[in-house]
Amino acid sequence: MEEGAADLRHRKKPTRTEEAEEDAPKQENETNKKTKKSPRYVLIPRFAKLFFGCLAAVVSGMMYAVYLSTYHERKFWFSGRPEIEREITFQGDTAIYYSFYKELLKAPSFKRGIYQLTHDNSTLSMKTMNAVRQMTLYPELIASVLYQASGSEEVVEPVYFYIGIVFGLQGIYVTALFVTSWLMSGTWLAGMLTVAWFIINRADTTRIDYSIPSRENWALPYFACQVAALTGYLKNNINSSAEKFCYLLVSASTYTFMMMWEYSHYLLFIQAVSLFLLDVIGLTQTEKVHEVYKIYLFSLFLGYMLQFENPALLVSPLLSLVAASLLAKYLQMNTRKGTLLSRMLKIIYFYLVFTVTVTLNLVAKTFVSHNKNEHLMEVLEVKLGLNTTKNFTVNWLLCQESLQTPSQDLFLRLTQSSLLPFYILVLVICLVSLGQAVFLRISGKPVDGTTTLEGGRIGERPEVVYHVLHTVSLGLLAMTMEGMKYMWTPYVCMIAAFGVCSPELWMTLFRWFRLKAVHPILLALILSMAVPTIIGFSLWKEFFPRIVAELSELQEYYDPDTVGLMTWINPQLMGMIKLCTGWMVTNLPLYNDEELQKRNENIFQIYSKRSAEDIYKILTAYKANYLVIEDSICNEVGPVRGCRVKDLLDIANGHVYYEENESYGYSKYGRFCQEIKMNYSPYVNYFTRVYWNRSYYVYKINTVISFQS
Repeated sequence: MEEGAADLRHRKKPTRTEEAEEDAPKQENETNKKTKKSPRYVLIPRFAKLFFGCLAAVVSGMMYAVYLSTYHERKFWFSGRPEIEREITFQGDTAIYYSFYKELLKAPSFKRGIYQLTHDNSTLSMKTMNAVRQMTLYPELIASVLYQASGSEEVVEPVYFYIGIVFGLQGIYVTALFVTSWLMSGTWLAGMLTVAWFIINRADTTRIDYSIPSRENWALPYFACQVAALTGYLKNNINSSAEKFCYLLVSASTYTFMMMWEYSHYLLFIQAVSLFLLDVIGLTQTEKVHEVYKIYLFSLFLGYMLQFENPALLVSPLLSLVAASLLAKYLQMNTRKGTLLSRMLKIIYFYLVFTVTVTLNLVAKTFVSHNKNEHLMEVLEVKLGLNTTKNFTVNWLLCQESLQTPSQDLFLRLTQSSLLPFYILVLVICLVSLGQAVFLRISGKPVDGTTTLEGGRIGERPEVVYHVLHTVSLGLLAMTMEGMKYMWTPYVCMIAAFGVCSPELWMTLFRWFRLKAVHPILLALILSMAVPTIIGFSLWKEFFPRIVAELSELQEYYDPDTVGLMTWINPQLMGMIKLCTGWMVTNLPLYNDEELQKRNENIFQIYSKRSAEDIYKILTAYKANYLVIEDSICNEVGPVRGCRVKDLLDIANGHVYYEENESYGYSKYGRFCQEIKMNYSPYVNYFTRVYWNRSYYVYKINTVISFQS
């Protein structure tokens, strides 16, 4: 009996497997209950985060646009000035762009206005040009259409509408940087910090203060939108709907960017190189990179057609790189895996694309006639010390501030705002983490595409790697050319803000130090909120009073000499004369055409050591009626000897010029712009002074030459 009872008890005792099977339905029910509740508890915080983040991004952009408008008003007293004084605030070569906007508004119809611009014979004497293609006037076309279609004629003046669009685009620029930093870090706190750094370092992030109508002020906001969309598109954990939206946004913004700026394809080439390197190291889906390449091809083709068959796009390095990459992909796809050719293509993939890119570009330049932007290559060769030249245009461009090596003041300003130290910290951590990921690839170990916070592998995220490669490329260019800082520093703000606000970056750092005293995830979350909060508070305390003082201070901007000249005419100067008077001019400050370059050099001879007869022949050859001499150029005493206009002309003409005990040839004539002021023969025989003030001298070119002494 006892044995039977014991045996019965033994049979009734459940096994662990049976217990697990019995508990499984209970656990499943509990899990189902949790999953039924989880969507509500998960979606509400996500929706709140998305709503307040989007609200913060939009408000940041709007506030920045209002800030620019207010600052512009206080700086120029814009609303209280007559129209001619407002227009002279468009300084330098940017004035010519606004003049075409005025012409479009004055045209009897938009169609007629387009025709006048595409067959423009009223801007440059003896030259009919397609101003839309020559000067990339699509921003002015869009602005004029919006102004007339929106019925703004009775509400706002044309100049306010024009600058309002530009300021609005700058707001979009800031919003796009906000969103990019938010996408990378996961918190919109990074976007707020990006905007703060961008505004504080405004002198180095944008040149909106100096040249409102410039092409880059119209174009870079679209590029920022493209970068934000590309950031989302490259993410590994993005859903299909968001991926399609990002792809469409990348397509639209890439094409728009290319239409707004003639140099846009060079900046896209730098981006394409970064994507190519991202593909080579194998940290992203190759299909995504090649889809972006197809967007480039489509944008280049559409741009070529709508820019009146612009040959510059056919010889663009961007087109050559994209074609070479897609060709290399085709060769790999049509090769059996595991074959010798397949392995060789994988080994020499980088070399293959590089070689084919250079070859295609040389072939394109051989068969496509082009003379636009070719001077850029010669400028680059001289800049890198690969060549020397006496060419006036090349040396003139090399002397411009935008092509000079940046001064130490740039790095000092970025350091004072704490931007540069945090940028370097974030960049170093990302580069080291990227190096680890590449080493794992080379070692044959798999790289986890879905990185987690616990893993601490920030360098394996494709969108982060892309931005690291992109900012390093732009940074190298910014170290050689001052003008490139306006492309680099906005992304410095974004990357620095993303890094200090990203728990994953702090976790990557803690993983290297093997932190065990404190829970690393908890500490990473705390630092990702505490560090940006401290930075933001210190920036607010130090720089907010300065910004308020900027907006409250009424600055004085007045140029009586220029106003006097323009008033007399009823009417860098030719663009301003065209804007304020509508007069035809003999030359424009444009350097994207070989003929215009030669014309500029010829007209600038008025500041050289040439005879009165030579200058007279040059000016009458262009059917000029008046000669305007700018005294600041004629008597320029610049700090950099050799970069003054008269020095560059002396070098180009082979006239006397001393440099390090070396001298060039002599001229038996004095400097024309100085000699003509003496009012003696033979100068008075060819020219008659009709107006002058402290800054400008205007001479009428005599149609009948008098040889009286």
